Amino acid sequence: MSNVSGIIKSIQDIMRKDVGVDGDAQRISQLVWMFFLKIYDDREEELELMEDNYQSPLPEHLRWRNWATNPEGMTGDELSDFINLQLFPTLKTKLNIQTSSSKKADQQKAQRALVIRNIFEDAYNYMKSGTLIRQVINKISEINFNNTQDRHTFGNIYEQILKDLQSAGNAGEFYTPRAVTQFIVNRVDPQLKESVLDPACGTGGFLACTIDHKRSQYVKAAKDETTLQASIHGVEKKALPHMLCTTNMILHGIDTPTQIEHDNMLSRRAYKDYGEKDRVNVIITNPPFGGMEEDGVENQFPATYRTRETADLFMALVIKLLKHNGRAAVVLPDGFLFGEGMKTRLKEKLLNECHLHTIVRLPNGVFAPYTGIKTNILFFTKKPESEWPATKAIWYYEHPYPEGVKSYNKTKPMRFEEFATECDWWGDEADGFKSRQESEQAWQVSLDDIIARNYNLDIKNPHVGEQINHDPEQLLQEYAAQQADIQNLRDQLKNILADALGGDVQGSTNVAGAGSAGATK
Repeated sequence: MSNVSGIIKSIQDIMRKDVGVDGDAQRISQLVWMFFLKIYDDREEELELMEDNYQSPLPEHLRWRNWATNPEGMTGDELSDFINLQLFPTLKTKLNIQTSSSKKADQQKAQRALVIRNIFEDAYNYMKSGTLIRQVINKISEINFNNTQDRHTFGNIYEQILKDLQSAGNAGEFYTPRAVTQFIVNRVDPQLKESVLDPACGTGGFLACTIDHKRSQYVKAAKDETTLQASIHGVEKKALPHMLCTTNMILHGIDTPTQIEHDNMLSRRAYKDYGEKDRVNVIITNPPFGGMEEDGVENQFPATYRTRETADLFMALVIKLLKHNGRAAVVLPDGFLFGEGMKTRLKEKLLNECHLHTIVRLPNGVFAPYTGIKTNILFFTKKPESEWPATKAIWYYEHPYPEGVKSYNKTKPMRFEEFATECDWWGDEADGFKSRQESEQAWQVSLDDIIARNYNLDIKNPHVGEQINHDPEQLLQEYAAQQADIQNLRDQLKNILADALGGDVQGSTNVAGAGSAGATK
């Protein structure tokens, strides 16, 4: 399949003719559950060849191959009635998700049924016309997800879906560029047996990249694959990204992705109730930032770190959930670096309990067209109390644009190859990064200097003087980023006033990361 964008567009054009579908958000939701069933059926074909006793969790008549693949099959009212009266009621509530059997095949069948139920619990069939549904199904059936080339197109598919979500005005989801996820996973280097968590996994971009990394570097035998599959964990609160993430995991060979949970990590339990059994070796994430959590979520956290700013709550939780010597990489906006109040206390905790060894400063346009906010990647390792304060100095690395590029955009996105200079410079934490050298892009700041700045981590490159840029596109991007920073400060002030007055101040902007979607994610 060569033109993914074209196929998605043609499907959505068909859906626009349907009177039951209201807006792009519903069209996208409709598309995702249909894709899931097709992908799941293709995966079942593989499992039937690999497993002698494979049992489908779906009744035979509800498997994609038995009702969807015949282009001249059910259509019109017959197809609509089948979906509304048989398919959805069964997938939502009637699958057998429990078993008393000790047989592995029976237990796997129940687990797979649970995955499907979780996918469909918030899914809906918005389309009214069975004739148009048939046209959409026939388009989807052109794709063979057992074909390696077609399988790889799913990344492009959900990138296109996220772009369409953004166009539909669904603030809150954006895709973490593949180059960024690859770089982060490459530098953190999750080992085979290490547990990996993305607490705001979006569409699963970080987790998919981790799976690819572990397979290419560390999986040598069948038992290694079992270890890998048990090591991947993700949580996503929104239904559509969760559905996309689960589908993405299946495409990446995670046959029973029960560890991709549909939940809100911030509110599922109190901060103090997360204990040793919840801690993991590695956390990689692009948490939602710029948005506010619902009333009461902040009360799950200690008073010192209470806020409704989503990214700050996730940062507090990341520190809590890391094992000693566990590693993390988190994408955060400039606002976190220079923010005061609760942010200052959180940064003090971060530098005291964790070795924040590297901050990679990303240029404008990395997340275009979703947001113009400038972002950073914070790399840190949690240390035992005997090593506190864990951070003695922080290395900064300002990622430059490639030669001839003034800004990233849809046609010229960031590429992983651009990070070769960072990778060559990186060194080894075990020896204190002895090989690192200051350069035009790299500089080091001591803990004393940071304390003197009241934990303001927004430290500009000392090797670059003030530059005047007359490029209109770049100036517009900088203006947009400044406006986003201003809005962020306004939101912080509203929260401070609300807390002081014991009331609630509304009206914040919500810009979130997935994942996987972020943030894609």
